[in-house]
Amino acid sequence: MAWETIRKTDRPGWPVANLDDYEIVREGFSWAAASSLLRGLPDGGLNLAFEAVDRHLEEGLADKVAIRWLGRDFQTDRANYRDLSYGELAGLTSRFAHLLEQLDVAPGERVFSLLGRVPELYVAALGTLKAGRVFSPLFSAFGPEPVRARMTLGDARVLVTTAAYYERKVAPWRQGLPGLRHVLLTDRRGEDLPVGTLSLADALATCPDRGGLASTRPEDMALLHFTSGTTGKPKGAIHVHGAVLFHVLTGRYALDLHPADVFWCTADPGWVTGTSYGIIAPLAIGATLIVDEADLDPVRWFGILQDQRVTVWYTAPTAIRMLMKVADRTDKGIVGHYDLSRLRFLASVGEPLNPEGVMWGQEVLGLPFHDNWWQTETGGIMIANYRRMDIKPGSMGKPLPGVEAAIVRRLRPAAADTQPGPAIEVIETPDTLGELALRLGWPAMFRGYLNEPERYAKCFADGWYLTGDLAQRDADGYYWFVGRADDVIKSAGHLIGPFEVESVLMEHPAVAEAAAIGVPEPTAGEVVKALVALKPGFTADEGLRKALLAHARKRLGPAVAPREIDFRANLPKTRSGKIMRRLLRARELGLPEGDLSTLESDER
Repeated sequence: MAWETIRKTDRPGWPVANLDDYEIVREGFSWAAASSLLRGLPDGGLNLAFEAVDRHLEEGLADKVAIRWLGRDFQTDRANYRDLSYGELAGLTSRFAHLLEQLDVAPGERVFSLLGRVPELYVAALGTLKAGRVFSPLFSAFGPEPVRARMTLGDARVLVTTAAYYERKVAPWRQGLPGLRHVLLTDRRGEDLPVGTLSLADALATCPDRGGLASTRPEDMALLHFTSGTTGKPKGAIHVHGAVLFHVLTGRYALDLHPADVFWCTADPGWVTGTSYGIIAPLAIGATLIVDEADLDPVRWFGILQDQRVTVWYTAPTAIRMLMKVADRTDKGIVGHYDLSRLRFLASVGEPLNPEGVMWGQEVLGLPFHDNWWQTETGGIMIANYRRMDIKPGSMGKPLPGVEAAIVRRLRPAAADTQPGPAIEVIETPDTLGELALRLGWPAMFRGYLNEPERYAKCFADGWYLTGDLAQRDADGYYWFVGRADDVIKSAGHLIGPFEVESVLMEHPAVAEAAAIGVPEPTAGEVVKALVALKPGFTADEGLRKALLAHARKRLGPAVAPREIDFRANLPKTRSGKIMRRLLRARELGLPEGDLSTLESDER
């Protein structure tokens, strides 16, 4: 169906929009002028944690609540409710920074976290950045294999985690990573510790709560975020301290964040959204950040929106679809029991938000969801729907001021980029399908894939970053996501690389070959389905199917493991031996099979 444009509206009492007139701001924008949003270090350096925490003490905001943590049982147990002021956060992050020095962790070395949304995660992240070390968060639902792969690639020196996560997901293989010198446990004290671990609380108690700030430069490495590709191992995307300028700018423009806001980003910090906008942007702006430890529960979430007086809410399409199940556009259901009048701005990220989700927000919550688009590699929001701009439901919106986007056509493969002449062609005709590209130059752009310069170089052509996403731009300048040009699976806002799933399945003695694809699912968007070819002597029966599912779930964790497994005699391959996941997915969904000229073997 066709969806009508939602016209921009404001309500009495709302603050003036940070981006009041998109076209005027975009025309007059300069990065040099935007840099005035940052304080900077006295010696001319720039430190991400200083901008997010310590600068606010100099501005008289030491007593303001920076983080309000809501534990799983916060409604019945006050020990599960905690306010951290900017002053307290500064002290705790200084302690953590000094701890890294005491542990002889060198500048630039990597500190990993494997935690849920608990206060210690935020202290570790900001304390690591304050100390000039590199922070790399892991999603707590990962199984042992994804954790091991990322910590090995990242050459981890320190891991901050819980005793249970350590014993289940790290201890069995720790000896294979000799560089991992320190494991800090958040939930053990005294002598009640597994061998080779330390109590984080006990260690912090010995450290001073002042200082510890490193004189980092804008191009110093700050964050290492892992993202999955369609083949090969996960990629470690490098981000620098200078990215904080883009975090602040996009927090102000794309999310309309003001210092007086109460902001809730529901993303887990194990993913880039949960770090860029679940930690850095709101704190650097001086807002109050809501952190909920628990998983999605509609009654709990609506209660938090009401009771915590949330003004800006950033969530994912998967969550929106789940909320839509308890309150549809004709019957608001439980929503009518809550006062959500403090909400001013709703935004969505993780995968394209369908128009029905945008309209559901407008009709049920009284505000539309503003979709936006970006990637781990971009470091921040690149294209967005803004508060003072009309929304076309289903559109990603328009590029941020300071960001130049285009729809392009590749003229030759990336591997041939040394040939003379242009490598890409910019498509000017509206509503033409092509690859979304971004002109280089924004501060949050990733600076490399860790130890993989050739892989990094293939992402660029003629001064543009090639995103791998297919899109269109309409005559009004709005961008529309069409689909991923590769095989990455997006499930509940998580990017899942097929290679990881396939590798674990092939560890099972019965499996000869495996392919992982994404299939549509109403709530998660996509779920992982695996197609498996067995070795001779094994029978494709229900018992083996269940055994493979259990094996994958144990090794990968429930967020990554396949939900379904089908057996095949063999899998379609190209002449070079690559399994054609695209063809498998097309057949699974009844879609056109496309070009089969490279097909060597087939399952039929």
